[in-house]
Amino acid sequence: MQQAEEKSIMFSALEVSNICGVVNQTAINWIRNGYLKASKTPGGQYRVYPDDLAEFMQSRNLEIPEELAVVCKSPKFLRNSLLIVDDDKGLNTVIAKYMERKFSNMDIYQAFDGFEAGSIMSDKNPGCLLLDLNLPGIDGIDLCKRINENEKYGNPSIIVVTSLENPEVEKQAMELGVKCYMKKPLDLLKLSEMVASIFGN
Repeated sequence: MQQAEEKSIMFSALEVSNICGVVNQTAINWIRNGYLKASKTPGGQYRVYPDDLAEFMQSRNLEIPEELAVVCKSPKFLRNSLLIVDDDKGLNTVIAKYMERKFSNMDIYQAFDGFEAGSIMSDKNPGCLLLDLNLPGIDGIDLCKRINENEKYGNPSIIVVTSLENPEVEKQAMELGVKCYMKKPLDLLKLSEMVASIFGN
């Protein structure tokens, strides 16, 4: 996908000022002084990409509102949150407890089928999914497709965790933008390291 397609949403200087809680002139000064990346329209108006604004706010220790985080393409700007989607309740809970110990500041959510996962993603916009592909209701590949097609889910990073031994399914998952494809039985340390890398920890 081309960069222009990925960054289709842009903010005006006024919208930037509203998001940051400052007056419009302050936002313009940030841009003019090179603190905040921006481009200009043919009419001379400033436009700012969501990721650039979130990165600027992060550098200034400003709280990034969820509405901004959801339209960013990088999950590092989403609230530290992880959704574990696996119908094996025992394994799901083991992973959840392990991640809670590893990431004390991270919100951990659990879903046991595709429908429940969709509901939690719409409500919580987790930054990362640990996703089993063999799910009741909506299977994991279908869920990946829905995530790609709908920005309301907040563009989470997806780590597949599966017992399926099917190269075609693995290829299909990677083509849908999955960050990592991990086979069961899981190496929980390796899994936690992958989660940490996604959030820049």
